[in-house]
Amino acid sequence: MARKIQRCSFCGRLDSEVRLLITGESGAICDDCLRQANEVLQEHDSLLSGSSAKHSRKLSGDLSMKELPRPTDIKAYLDQYVIGQDDAKRYLSVAVYNHYKRLLQPTSDDGVEIEKSNIVMVGPTGTGKTLLARTIAKLLKVPFTIVDATVFTEAGYVGEDVESILTRLLQVADYNLELTQRGIVFIDEIDKIARKSDNPSITRDVSGEGVQQGLLKLLEGTIVNVPPKGGRKHPDQDFVHVDTHNILFICGGAFDGIERKIAQRLNTHVVGYNAIENVAHIDRNDLMRYIQPQDLKAFGLIPEIIGRLPVLTHLDQLDRAALRNILTEPKNSLIRQQQKLFAMDGVELTFDDDALEYMVDKAVEFKLGARGLRSIVEAIMITPQYEIPSSKVKEFRVTREFAREQLEKSTVGQLG
Repeated sequence: MARKIQRCSFCGRLDSEVRLLITGESGAICDDCLRQANEVLQEHDSLLSGSSAKHSRKLSGDLSMKELPRPTDIKAYLDQYVIGQDDAKRYLSVAVYNHYKRLLQPTSDDGVEIEKSNIVMVGPTGTGKTLLARTIAKLLKVPFTIVDATVFTEAGYVGEDVESILTRLLQVADYNLELTQRGIVFIDEIDKIARKSDNPSITRDVSGEGVQQGLLKLLEGTIVNVPPKGGRKHPDQDFVHVDTHNILFICGGAFDGIERKIAQRLNTHVVGYNAIENVAHIDRNDLMRYIQPQDLKAFGLIPEIIGRLPVLTHLDQLDRAALRNILTEPKNSLIRQQQKLFAMDGVELTFDDDALEYMVDKAVEFKLGARGLRSIVEAIMITPQYEIPSSKVKEFRVTREFAREQLEKSTVGQLG
């Protein structure tokens, strides 16, 4: 029986034309093609490692004082995306700038070491706390992550432990420990872990004071055993030891109802002959501007955690002018997003001024801030978004009458 002639599946050469032909179940490869494949694989691996190194360099930014974004530069960047909230922007800009300087502080014999100043931002829902955090993350040259405090539970309960905060930061830094220990963490919804009464708990609670106690060591600065892939799903994994002394923590929360605590404190302070004069100086429509650390304690944060969040700032409730600007001014404004969606279908979308005014009026009526404004825009545009892609329409104009008609038909319009 004649021997079956074999050839390389890649270059097509016969087995008699090559030094070695490795055969498989449904093909074969010669030594030359195997060598070339190995070179391609090595080149691919080097590109991947170079990309990872490039990512690390991008995060660390090879920090130097000359290249650091100054507080005014950081605020100017935030102004492009977030309307108003100048006080909160200034506090954030200074905090981030000082965080960079802490990372660059030289070792000296004068005994002066710059301490970190963690921040807590208080403001009603829809005023831009999370948006500020997401926007500033684009500018930073250190790892940055946003976590939600509502998912944390006290150790021993089903849920996430507070150490998972650092797991996410570690993942953002491509598991580079040095970069992780210089990062910034934004903890959203910090008010949701407030204890429900003024009496200190003598028992364990699922997601209140116990979680605050767990956060203390992270905020202050300690070495934490962090599971690199999360906790309970991989119980056999090795822990990574993360030092949190140089990690900046920024916390945000709506603290719904804290105005009552502020009003009570202001009333108790207004006594004596000049009581009437002091009351006249208080803006009852904007009590949030008078917030103090003791108000956070009255709301349910424990004194120890308040002490580890020394910088306290507030976000103003958005007024009508701010809501109007949010529709059109930012780079990522709601109207520009809608116009881009329609442009991808070849449709030019325009809005009448009185239609925009109507949306703002409804947002003020619903008192839901920028999130309420987005809900209104989505409710008005749902019918055009559904019908126009299947039609031959090339232009679409939103009038006040159309906006009113669509909103009244929607479930959002029934909020009013």
